[in-house]
Amino acid sequence: MKLPQCEIDCAETDTLIIAGGRRPNLNWLKAVEQGKKIFAVDKGVEICRDFNILPEKVIGDFDSAENSAVVWAAAKKIPIERHPIDKDFTDTQLALSKIKKPALITGIFGGRFDHSFSNIFSCANSGVKIILADEREIIFYVKSGESFAVKFFQKPMALSLLPISKICSGVKINNVHWKLENATLAQDLPNAISNRVEGGEIKISVGSGTLAVYFCFSELISA
Repeated sequence: MKLPQCEIDCAETDTLIIAGGRRPNLNWLKAVEQGKKIFAVDKGVEICRDFNILPEKVIGDFDSAENSAVVWAAAKKIPIERHPIDKDFTDTQLALSKIKKPALITGIFGGRFDHSFSNIFSCANSGVKIILADEREIIFYVKSGESFAVKFFQKPMALSLLPISKICSGVKINNVHWKLENATLAQDLPNAISNRVEGGEIKISVGSGTLAVYFCFSELISA
Protein backbone atom coordinates (compact mmCIF):
# COMPACT_ATOMS: atom_id res chain seq x y z
CA MET A 1 0.00 0.00 0.00
CA LYS A 2 1.64 3.22 -1.19
CA LEU A 3 0.93 6.51 0.58
CA PRO A 4 2.64 9.86 -0.02
CA GLN A 5 4.76 9.41 3.14
CA CYS A 6 5.58 5.72 2.96
CA GLU A 7 4.89 2.33 1.40
CA ILE A 8 3.63 -0.55 3.53
CA ASP A 9 4.07 -3.98 1.99
CA CYS A 10 0.51 -5.08 2.67
CA ALA A 11 -2.29 -5.54 0.14
CA GLU A 12 -3.32 -2.48 -1.85
CA THR A 13 -6.49 -0.93 -0.47
CA ASP A 14 -9.59 -1.24 -2.63
CA THR A 15 -11.77 1.27 -0.76
CA LEU A 16 -11.38 4.78 0.62
CA ILE A 17 -13.60 5.85 3.50
CA ILE A 18 -13.77 9.61 4.13
CA ALA A 19 -14.93 10.28 7.67
CA GLY A 20 -15.81 13.57 9.32
CA GLY A 21 -12.77 14.27 11.48
CA ARG A 22 -9.72 16.38 10.64
CA ARG A 23 -9.63 17.19 6.94
CA PRO A 24 -6.76 15.70 5.00
CA ASN A 25 -4.68 17.94 2.78
CA LEU A 26 -6.24 18.16 -0.68
CA ASN A 27 -3.07 17.13 -2.53
CA TRP A 28 -2.60 14.19 -0.16
CA LEU A 29 -6.21 13.10 -0.66
CA LYS A 30 -6.03 13.37 -4.44
CA ALA A 31 -2.89 11.21 -4.39
CA VAL A 32 -4.58 8.37 -2.50
CA GLU A 33 -8.11 8.40 -3.94
CA GLN A 34 -7.21 7.26 -7.45
CA GLY A 35 -8.86 3.99 -8.45
CA LYS A 36 -10.64 3.45 -5.14
CA LYS A 37 -14.28 2.90 -4.30
CA ILE A 38 -15.17 5.88 -2.07
CA PHE A 39 -17.61 6.04 0.82
CA ALA A 40 -18.35 9.23 2.76
CA VAL A 41 -19.32 8.88 6.42
CA ASP A 42 -21.59 11.55 7.90
CA LYS A 43 -19.64 14.85 8.01
CA GLY A 44 -17.20 13.35 5.51
CA VAL A 45 -19.72 14.31 2.84
CA GLU A 46 -18.66 17.93 3.43
CA ILE A 47 -15.07 17.02 2.53
CA CYS A 48 -16.29 15.33 -0.64
CA ARG A 49 -18.39 18.32 -1.61
CA ASP A 50 -15.67 20.88 -0.89
CA PHE A 51 -12.99 18.86 -2.71
CA ASN A 52 -15.31 17.86 -5.56
CA ILE A 53 -14.96 14.14 -4.90
CA LEU A 54 -17.95 11.98 -5.82
CA PRO A 55 -18.37 9.03 -3.44
CA GLU A 56 -20.25 5.90 -4.41
CA LYS A 57 -22.35 6.16 -1.27
CA VAL A 58 -22.89 8.44 1.72
CA ILE A 59 -23.60 6.76 5.07
CA GLY A 60 -24.63 8.20 8.42
CA ASP A 61 -27.23 9.79 10.63
CA PHE A 62 -25.99 13.25 9.52
CA ASP A 63 -26.33 14.78 12.97
CA SER A 64 -23.04 16.64 12.45
CA ALA A 65 -23.06 17.14 8.66
CA GLU A 66 -24.24 20.34 7.03
CA ASN A 67 -27.62 19.74 5.42
CA SER A 68 -26.37 21.57 2.33
CA ALA A 69 -23.74 18.86 1.84
CA VAL A 70 -26.37 16.12 2.03
CA VAL A 71 -28.47 18.08 -0.45
CA TRP A 72 -25.39 18.31 -2.72
CA ALA A 73 -24.98 14.52 -2.59
CA ALA A 74 -28.65 14.01 -3.45
CA ALA A 75 -28.39 16.45 -6.36
CA LYS A 76 -25.40 14.46 -7.66
CA LYS A 77 -27.58 11.32 -7.43
CA ILE A 78 -25.20 9.74 -4.94
CA PRO A 79 -26.99 7.03 -2.93
CA ILE A 80 -27.58 8.14 0.66
CA GLU A 81 -27.91 5.54 3.40
CA ARG A 82 -29.53 7.40 6.28
CA HIS A 83 -29.60 5.91 9.77
CA PRO A 84 -31.43 7.10 12.89
CA ILE A 85 -29.48 9.19 15.39
CA ASP A 86 -30.51 6.80 18.17
CA LYS A 87 -28.69 3.60 17.19
CA ASP A 88 -26.33 0.99 18.60
CA PHE A 89 -23.38 1.55 16.23
CA THR A 90 -21.39 4.61 15.19
CA ASP A 91 -21.49 5.85 11.61
CA THR A 92 -17.93 4.64 11.09
CA GLN A 93 -18.80 1.18 12.42
CA LEU A 94 -21.73 1.03 10.00
CA ALA A 95 -19.42 1.89 7.10
CA LEU A 96 -16.81 -0.67 8.19
CA SER A 97 -19.48 -3.39 8.29
CA LYS A 98 -19.90 -2.99 4.52
CA ILE A 99 -16.20 -3.33 3.69
CA LYS A 100 -15.06 -6.74 2.43
CA LYS A 101 -11.61 -5.80 1.09
CA PRO A 102 -8.63 -3.82 2.45
CA ALA A 103 -9.53 -0.17 2.99
CA LEU A 104 -7.94 3.19 3.73
CA ILE A 105 -9.83 5.54 6.03
CA THR A 106 -9.10 9.26 6.30
CA GLY A 107 -10.76 12.15 8.09
CA ILE A 108 -10.42 9.94 11.15
CA PHE A 109 -8.03 11.94 13.35
CA GLY A 110 -8.29 15.13 15.35
CA GLY A 111 -11.69 14.67 16.94
CA ARG A 112 -13.03 13.69 20.35
CA PHE A 113 -11.10 11.09 22.32
CA ASP A 114 -14.09 8.76 22.71
CA HIS A 115 -14.61 8.75 18.94
CA SER A 116 -10.89 8.14 18.35
CA PHE A 117 -10.88 5.27 20.86
CA SER A 118 -13.90 3.67 19.19
CA ASN A 119 -12.46 4.13 15.70
CA ILE A 120 -9.05 2.66 16.51
CA PHE A 121 -10.49 -0.49 18.08
CA SER A 122 -13.30 -0.82 15.52
CA CYS A 123 -10.82 -0.66 12.64
CA ALA A 124 -8.55 -3.20 14.33
CA ASN A 125 -11.40 -5.69 14.67
CA SER A 126 -13.25 -5.04 11.40
CA GLY A 127 -12.19 -8.36 9.86
CA VAL A 128 -10.31 -6.77 6.95
CA LYS A 129 -7.04 -4.83 6.72
CA ILE A 130 -7.70 -1.16 7.53
CA ILE A 131 -5.18 1.70 7.39
CA LEU A 132 -6.01 5.04 9.05
CA ALA A 133 -4.13 7.93 7.49
CA ASP A 134 -3.78 11.53 6.50
CA GLU A 135 -0.72 13.67 5.80
CA ARG A 136 0.04 14.02 9.52
CA GLU A 137 -0.64 10.60 11.06
CA ILE A 138 -0.86 6.94 10.03
CA ILE A 139 -2.01 3.83 11.89
CA PHE A 140 -1.91 0.28 10.58
CA TYR A 141 -2.26 -3.05 12.35
CA VAL A 142 0.03 -6.04 12.65
CA LYS A 143 -1.65 -9.24 13.85
CA SER A 144 -0.52 -12.67 15.02
CA GLY A 145 2.10 -14.15 12.69
CA GLU A 146 2.24 -11.11 10.41
CA SER A 147 5.35 -9.24 9.31
CA PHE A 148 5.47 -5.99 7.33
CA ALA A 149 8.18 -3.79 5.90
CA VAL A 150 7.65 -0.03 5.66
CA LYS A 151 9.68 2.09 3.25
CA PHE A 152 9.69 5.80 4.08
CA PHE A 153 9.60 8.66 1.59
CA GLN A 154 9.24 11.08 4.52
CA LYS A 155 10.82 10.31 7.88
CA PRO A 156 8.26 10.31 10.70
CA MET A 157 8.83 12.42 13.79
CA ALA A 158 7.77 9.52 16.00
CA LEU A 159 6.82 5.85 15.83
CA SER A 160 4.74 4.19 18.53
CA LEU A 161 3.57 0.62 19.10
CA LEU A 162 0.15 0.39 20.75
CA PRO A 163 -1.19 -2.99 21.90
CA ILE A 164 -4.81 -3.49 20.84
CA SER A 165 -5.02 -6.93 22.41
CA LYS A 166 -4.23 -7.32 26.12
CA ILE A 167 -0.82 -8.77 25.29
CA CYS A 168 1.32 -8.65 22.15
CA SER A 169 4.21 -11.13 22.27
CA GLY A 170 7.13 -11.84 19.98
CA VAL A 171 7.26 -8.21 18.82
CA LYS A 172 10.25 -7.38 16.63
CA ILE A 173 11.20 -4.07 15.01
CA ASN A 174 14.50 -2.92 13.46
CA ASN A 175 16.06 0.32 12.21
CA VAL A 176 14.67 2.31 15.13
CA HIS A 177 16.45 3.90 18.09
CA TRP A 178 14.97 1.38 20.56
CA LYS A 179 14.97 -1.94 18.74
CA LEU A 180 12.80 -4.80 19.96
CA GLU A 181 13.52 -8.50 19.67
CA ASN A 182 10.82 -10.92 20.83
CA ALA A 183 9.41 -8.28 23.16
CA THR A 184 6.13 -8.51 25.06
CA LEU A 185 3.96 -5.40 25.09
CA ALA A 186 0.97 -4.99 27.40
CA GLN A 187 -2.18 -2.98 26.74
CA ASP A 188 -2.30 -1.78 30.35
CA LEU A 189 1.26 -0.41 30.14
CA PRO A 190 1.65 1.06 26.63
CA ASN A 191 5.24 2.25 27.00
CA ALA A 192 6.61 1.57 23.48
CA ILE A 193 5.87 5.07 22.24
CA SER A 194 7.85 7.95 20.72
CA ASN A 195 10.49 5.75 19.13
CA ARG A 196 12.67 7.17 16.36
CA VAL A 197 13.18 5.74 12.89
CA GLU A 198 16.89 5.47 12.02
CA GLY A 199 16.75 4.18 8.47
CA GLY A 200 14.79 4.45 5.26
CA GLU A 201 12.95 1.21 5.94
CA ILE A 202 11.77 -0.74 8.96
CA LYS A 203 10.45 -4.25 9.42
CA ILE A 204 8.00 -5.13 12.17
CA SER A 205 6.47 -8.46 13.14
CA VAL A 206 4.21 -9.83 15.87
CA GLY A 207 4.14 -13.40 17.16
CA SER A 208 0.72 -13.17 18.78
CA GLY A 209 -1.79 -10.41 19.48
CA THR A 210 -2.85 -7.31 17.59
CA LEU A 211 -0.57 -4.28 17.51
CA ALA A 212 -1.32 -0.80 16.17
CA VAL A 213 1.70 0.84 14.54
CA TYR A 214 1.50 4.64 14.69
CA PHE A 215 3.52 7.20 12.72
CA CYS A 216 3.43 10.95 13.35
CA PHE A 217 4.74 13.18 10.54
CA SER A 218 4.16 16.65 11.99
CA GLU A 219 4.21 18.40 15.33
CA LEU A 220 1.06 17.69 17.33
CA ILE A 221 0.08 18.73 20.85
CA SER A 222 1.00 15.97 23.29
CA ALA A 223 0.44 15.34 26.97
